[in-house]
Amino acid sequence: MDNISRIREQIKKDPENQEFQEKGWQPIFMANKQAKIVIVGSAPGIKTQEKEDVLRDKSGNELRNWLGVSEDEFYHSGDFAVLPLDFYFPGKAKVGDLPPRKGFADKWHRLLLNEMPNVQLIILMGLHAQKFYLKSSAKRTLTETVFSYEEYLPDYFPIVHPSPLNFRWHAKNPTFKEEIVPILNQLTQTILSRK
Repeated sequence: MDNISRIREQIKKDPENQEFQEKGWQPIFMANKQAKIVIVGSAPGIKTQEKEDVLRDKSGNELRNWLGVSEDEFYHSGDFAVLPLDFYFPGKAKVGDLPPRKGFADKWHRLLLNEMPNVQLIILMGLHAQKFYLKSSAKRTLTETVFSYEEYLPDYFPIVHPSPLNFRWHAKNPTFKEEIVPILNQLTQTILSRK
């Protein structure tokens, strides 16, 4: 058993995750020792939790389109990792889902990132991921952070979540797809081409 598999087992056995284990839920994340790009999101939705897979939905399709990679490249090349801030569906809120549990990413992300020494870029997908990783350097709003992406390179690239539910944001901010997505795409291709 490799270290990433050991960490997965530790996550399952953690008393903080007992209620999820009792439901038969698996921790939802994807990590590879040779990963070059890590995608950090919020937490899996209920459909993702039940499918036991990451980003195999419309949001994932859109993200792969932005990155310029196929589904096969994304899941089978070993170049990508996906680390939500919580590896379990946190439950429903009055509107949408509950936020990821506090302290979960603090406990597990560093352990997993230590097992991925080839990571060259962490893509921060959405407000929760940006606040967690960028801390005080995040701007006042997600939009400001996303449009200030150059400040966070070469380590981080903040983006809006690729969910179809963000269509209003895209309508208000067309330059994201026109100008920033091509830069993200080019950067991804450059990283993937490095031996």
